[in-house]
Amino acid sequence: MLNQRLQIVFLDGETLSPETNLKTFPFEHDLIIYAKSTTEQAIERCRGAHIIISNKVRVGAELIAQAPDLKLISVAATGYNNIDMDACRERGVAVCNVRDYAKHTVPEHVFALIFALRRSLLPYHQSVAAGRWQDSGQFCYFDYPIRDLAGSTLAIVGAGSLGESVAAMGRALGLRVIFSARKNDTATPEGRVSFDDMLKQADIISLHCPLTADTQDLLAAPEFAQMQRKPLIINTARGGLINEGDLANALNDGLISGAGIDVTTPEPPEDDNILLSLMDRPNFIFTPHVAWASQEAVQALADQAFDNVSAFVAGTPANLL
Repeated sequence: MLNQRLQIVFLDGETLSPETNLKTFPFEHDLIIYAKSTTEQAIERCRGAHIIISNKVRVGAELIAQAPDLKLISVAATGYNNIDMDACRERGVAVCNVRDYAKHTVPEHVFALIFALRRSLLPYHQSVAAGRWQDSGQFCYFDYPIRDLAGSTLAIVGAGSLGESVAAMGRALGLRVIFSARKNDTATPEGRVSFDDMLKQADIISLHCPLTADTQDLLAAPEFAQMQRKPLIINTARGGLINEGDLANALNDGLISGAGIDVTTPEPPEDDNILLSLMDRPNFIFTPHVAWASQEAVQALADQAFDNVSAFVAGTPANLL
């Protein structure tokens, strides 16, 4: 493989911002970058590929079977649920991902959502635009709730680098931080609280765990019913972690005080996604999977994804899954 000109296909280059600079590879190669690819297009485009770079495009068993020269898939993300790992293992295709690139940008987005929701920034801004301040006849008004963060309990589900970074920010702001054990754990690891106790104690719940069969619908109607303190729900991880219909009901029924959602299933959301019906609520913020997308983080992600390819070709693979 190292003695031939390598064919590299980037299936969804448009997932990187236009400001991103892509590194050059220090070996003979042809790089084809597609803005986006459907599953069917990806199969055709990868037939002669030695290396695939993909952020979100599905690389399934059919594609792998029809790409006989494929040696490496470089995932331009941390999550790799779009890759058929079983098919890769069967064929001997290596898979690597990007790690720790978002340890600043995601936590900052989390707290942007928390601040905006706890202080009702968006509804106050919109009310000023609508003339409410002028009509109030005084220096301020109290149409929407405002709560301090200091002294509140921030519950984090997922103790990886992102969860730990959110925890550090929370502690700096005077929050009491707790980490949840896994749902349905029979024993609670040291330093964590049980999942059920987390639901009862939390003023804010922030999700930072992967989407797996065990975490699908991690928060749904039974969990919302246990939330004694009506917490804020923040999800910058994966849409499937929350049952979206149950989240909408929890908001409408007052079981939670608000929600900041950056991810959904599928992405982009379909026109009838129930979350879109919540857009006029003052305690709901919906952003388009951009928690990761600061210019600094996107550049770091691109650098690492391309470095992973170079390292593999040099015989020193990095970040293998």
